[in-house]
Amino acid sequence: MDESIDAQIRAIEEYASKNNIQIVKVFADRAKSATSANRPEFQNMIKYCEADDTGISMVMVHKLDRFSRDKYDSAMYKQKLKVKGIRVVSVLENLDNSPESVILESVIEGMAQYYSANLAREVAKGQKENALKALHNGGDAPLGYDVAFDKTYVINEEEAQAVKIIFDMYINGYSYSNIIDKLNDLGYKTKRGNKFGKNSLHGILSNEKYTGVYVFNKTQRKGVNGKRNGHKQKSDDEIIKVEGGMPQIIDKVVFLQAQEMMQKRKKSPGAHKATTLYLLTGLIRCGECGHAMQGNKRKDKYGNDYISYRCGCRKQKRDCNNKEIKRDYLEEFILQEIEKNILNDEAIPVLSKALNEKINDKTESNEELLKSLEQRLDKVNKEISNILNAIMNGIVNNILKDKLDELEQVKLNLDLKMNELKIENKVADGICITEEQIKSIFSRFKEFVLKRNIPECKKLIGDYIKEVIVYKDHVEVIFNVVFCFTKDEINHNLHIIIDREKIKYE
Repeated sequence: MDESIDAQIRAIEEYASKNNIQIVKVFADRAKSATSANRPEFQNMIKYCEADDTGISMVMVHKLDRFSRDKYDSAMYKQKLKVKGIRVVSVLENLDNSPESVILESVIEGMAQYYSANLAREVAKGQKENALKALHNGGDAPLGYDVAFDKTYVINEEEAQAVKIIFDMYINGYSYSNIIDKLNDLGYKTKRGNKFGKNSLHGILSNEKYTGVYVFNKTQRKGVNGKRNGHKQKSDDEIIKVEGGMPQIIDKVVFLQAQEMMQKRKKSPGAHKATTLYLLTGLIRCGECGHAMQGNKRKDKYGNDYISYRCGCRKQKRDCNNKEIKRDYLEEFILQEIEKNILNDEAIPVLSKALNEKINDKTESNEELLKSLEQRLDKVNKEISNILNAIMNGIVNNILKDKLDELEQVKLNLDLKMNELKIENKVADGICITEEQIKSIFSRFKEFVLKRNIPECKKLIGDYIKEVIVYKDHVEVIFNVVFCFTKDEINHNLHIIIDREKIKYE
């Protein structure tokens, strides 16, 4: 086992004392591996030595592998020190400047690098075996899970409820800021006890483990700078996935909806800045090159506004020759297709059944959330009681007061949310959506379409259209859902294909 930092410093001080050497400054990287030179104190030491007029003649280390276990790093940084007239001295190896010592030093450094690489290989083998058994491989468990004594994952019910809130709000169109505010209001924290931020939400929403799939070895290993790039994924054949290896928290359909929404938002980050409204923003792409199509406004030869959808690749890189398509003609066609395929009387019986099932599911989900919030409220009340007891016993300070204020706010937010859920369930209790009610709703939707109420039309398109793909000779419209009237079922992703000649464009 490696000696502690304190033991290493003590050995160096004893060596310096015996050899009449004065120690000017100590640099110590605690809990940092010498496999990388990207260590704060190591880099500070190099900068300190490179500064002028320091009077430094040597850098003392306990062993050479404490300086670096990488032969290239070792040679490079020793050369930097050598230029300043500074040599590296090992207390235990006690090497001089003789030719034999140069060879021995090279052997020692080579062995240190071999030891480090071999250890990493053995650790990787052990982690792979653990992964194939869907066992925890170190680090923090994802929010919503705990690690059992046998290294398997178990659900942390309180945290899992936060995960469900995140997915539910996201697929229902709430922004990251809305979700963060709700989580903070209810007193939820990240796995490390911090408040939620946008990065933590993105990591949760993109984590396939919540669907019950154990995933390991997904991101690239540490680079030369000693850091892991979490944005770069390995190839599929390197990633280990075990279906059913995790307890499931989020339904796979919900997870896929979240991924689709993340992709749409990624493709159209500047949609809110547009001065001209485009109903298909984030839903339309070029069938020839796959690039997202963007709204484009220009003047025609008569000086009139010409508004269209144009392939972003054609606009930015000139690499696509797909024609632009006039906005008004295409959007009008889409609205007509929604009216024809969605807002029709044949859909009403199946839609009535689906809506009533959704109401029941929502009520059950609310009941589950209520139980979780009641448990949180019990914990908060106990924490408040403990602080009040401490204050009554004469322990009074600002930290306790701030914590008490925070807990009182969380309690208030929990009470409000619980009352909101109880009211929702009370309203939903006994509700049955009738076919006549749906006819009335369809009538209102048709009125929106007929009068071209733009905000309502945009919402309607967002609800029912999954994607619009524009090719050179035809347009493909993919619906999120359409109703199959022959078998009382829901038929997903109806595709409609039409020649571009049948959609008026110039």
